Amino acid sequence: MNPPIAIPPIPSDLLFPVIVALLGYFLTYINNIRIAKRNERLELINKQINNFYGPLFVSVNTSDIAYKAYLQKIETRKTIDTGMSFTDYENKEWEIWLESVFMPLNLFGEKVVLENAYLIREAEMPTCLIDFLTHISAYKALLKKWETGDKNEVMPLIDFPKELSVYIRESYLELKKEQLKLIGQTHKRKAKASAK
Repeated sequence: MNPPIAIPPIPSDLLFPVIVALLGYFLTYINNIRIAKRNERLELINKQINNFYGPLFVSVNTSDIAYKAYLQKIETRKTIDTGMSFTDYENKEWEIWLESVFMPLNLFGEKVVLENAYLIREAEMPTCLIDFLTHISAYKALLKKWETGDKNEVMPLIDFPKELSVYIRESYLELKKEQLKLIGQTHKRKAKASAK
């Protein structure tokens, strides 16, 4: 049997540098993990803004502004809210605006939601997004009826979810704020590194 290998003691004048080196390595390791997590978070936020909340924010706001312009043009908010019949002029205007402005924006929003739903911030799909998709489906059915010549209905059975605009705006602005904060941290680190 071989005798145990004895590890020589570390001279006291080398002990401090060894401890400092090990501590430095450990702190660098911890810092690298923190930076990697921050970069992963920034990457996710960038995807959420670029592929989901940003496009929806633009689309929903454009649709809202266009709808208000349409209402000013026909001056008939009462007609839509009270269910009174449209005049022939109002019917024609509504068809034009729906087919050329609102449905393309709705279909764009639908595509964003369906293709990028994995980017929502919540654990479950918000009700306003489900209601938005259902609203679009109702419009698709309405437009199909119009194609057959049946124009007895001018509005879909399911209204546009008013809370969608608030949800998209708040989510977009919160993500932008967090993105700018994370980008600021990244720029500060780079500035410090280049100053050394």
